[in-house]
Amino acid sequence: MPGPLEGKVALVAGATRGAGRGIAVELGAAGATVYVTGRTTRARRSEYDRPETIEDTADLVTAAGGEGIAVPVDHLDRSAVRDLVDRIAGEQGRLDVLVNDIWGGEKLFEWDTPVWEHDLDNGLRLLRLSVETHAVTSHYALPLLLRRPGGLVVEVTDGTAEYNRDTYRVNLFYDLAKVSVLRMAFALGHELRPRGATAVALTPGWMRSEIMLDAFGVREDNWRDALEREPHFAISETPRYAGRAVAALAADPEVARFNGQSLSSGGLAREYGYTDLDGSRPDAWRYLTEVQDPGKPADVTGYR
Repeated sequence: MPGPLEGKVALVAGATRGAGRGIAVELGAAGATVYVTGRTTRARRSEYDRPETIEDTADLVTAAGGEGIAVPVDHLDRSAVRDLVDRIAGEQGRLDVLVNDIWGGEKLFEWDTPVWEHDLDNGLRLLRLSVETHAVTSHYALPLLLRRPGGLVVEVTDGTAEYNRDTYRVNLFYDLAKVSVLRMAFALGHELRPRGATAVALTPGWMRSEIMLDAFGVREDNWRDALEREPHFAISETPRYAGRAVAALAADPEVARFNGQSLSSGGLAREYGYTDLDGSRPDAWRYLTEVQDPGKPADVTGYR
């Protein structure tokens, strides 16, 4: 049976690992052709110096049922982004879904460090990688997306608009980056609505990315071993959960009702009925607000 996104073309910018990879794979599982970009390839690693590559992501997309196409791109390089969009236009003639998931900041921010003590070069590069890249990519990609009505832009961030409004996030640079992406979706919503397209912001919950699993010294198949160290990790989710959120949005003919809004993987699971890979529906942001942040004992009952 053809998937709900059969014939659709997506670009997941920043798909080497984490949420970007999970989103790309689920778009592929729904039948889409997915261009996946990033800076780490089988021939060359970025400063992350990690083993995940965009070619691996493309292979996973194809194995899931779509067509994965890996393109090495530094999204701060305007000419490279322009060439990427020209390639998609030449090969496909359309772009239906743009996912801006570019981040690259894990090694650049310092936890709970005030701006006057934080390394300034690292902080400013974090902002360039997490905000400027999104703007550059949208600048070049949106004319292609707008060739057909019904296009969707997903700005991936960390935290809902409500949570980030009321909560200090790590430090000034991190806080600003995550709030900026939320506002970017809001602004794009205003610009795209009269042109027949939709923009939303999406946040995963506490995501078991490759980097997060490594930080806890566990794998996906034994991730619960980390609960002895951090009991609240019980609310965590796989990157595919956010992927299913994006696939559901992209297949929804009435997705425009969410235009400009801040959405979460857990919130959309209630809307669309999908689950994480284990069959559960973790609602991390409600859990953080009601259990973890108030300092209550870890208990995910009613939250997944």
